[in-house]
Amino acid sequence: MKKSLIHRLVQAVIVLIGVVLLIFVMLRIVPGNPIETMMGEHADAATVARMTAEMGLDQPLHIQFFRYISSAFRGDFGTSYSLGKPVSQLIGSAFVNTLILALFAALFAWVAGIGCGILSAVHKNRLPDRLFMGFSILGISLPVFMAAMFLQYIFGFCLHWLPISGTERWTGFILPSIALGWNSAGQVAQMTRTALLETLQEDYIDTARAKGRSPSGVLVHHALRNAMLPVLTMMTIQFSGLLSGAVITETVFSINGVGRLMVQAISGRDIPLLQGTALLATAVVIFGSLLADVLYSVLDPRVRKEG
Repeated sequence: MKKSLIHRLVQAVIVLIGVVLLIFVMLRIVPGNPIETMMGEHADAATVARMTAEMGLDQPLHIQFFRYISSAFRGDFGTSYSLGKPVSQLIGSAFVNTLILALFAALFAWVAGIGCGILSAVHKNRLPDRLFMGFSILGISLPVFMAAMFLQYIFGFCLHWLPISGTERWTGFILPSIALGWNSAGQVAQMTRTALLETLQEDYIDTARAKGRSPSGVLVHHALRNAMLPVLTMMTIQFSGLLSGAVITETVFSINGVGRLMVQAISGRDIPLLQGTALLATAVVIFGSLLADVLYSVLDPRVRKEG
């Protein structure tokens, strides 16, 4: 188990460095000068050349990359071109809102998804099953921005129950959390239903029923505990995806998070800020996947023995 964990950790670091290199190269082969974009079309050539030299953008690509990597290992991701502040400081302040949004979205996705999946499995091929599976399919197929605008229109404009933008109050996280977590809730519901139905066909379930266990006891103490293993693994990966994939949600609801910061960096071609936000999103997904593997190995003794 320990050797497997070290091996996976090394793999994660190698993949992270490879992704950083890919992002670094792609941002620099795009036509145009980021200094000209930052200073505007009326900047003179001498000023642009001087600023380019000061920021080291005139140096060979490999030298720029090794300088960036060495600084990144020290926690220095450069200074934002457009905002004039350290990238680490900007990401640190924005990450709090993104983390809160992801936590609320995950809570909604897991509670709604597991609940719908269990009820659908218990009432297989009946009306509740069709209703809850329809809810899950709608969440999976509906784009996030459409779900966000639908929720804004119904609960913000029409009913005036919840704010449609900003996070001055905690209620400002409710609508964006539902919009962001609806897709994940649908996936959790479908996987919970499938895993639970498969588990209910096992021989030890029939044995538990033959011993006189109540239907709820068989469901909770035998079927659900084993059926939740793949669901828990997916939920771990989902949370890392929610952390790194809140770009559209934060933009629609005007939340000052990492996703909105990334959009701002793209529109202004702010290379240090875009590199920092992309690196954070990549690291969250990679290590979230690593955590899911470890969690599954801990929960399932069969996987632990194979590792």
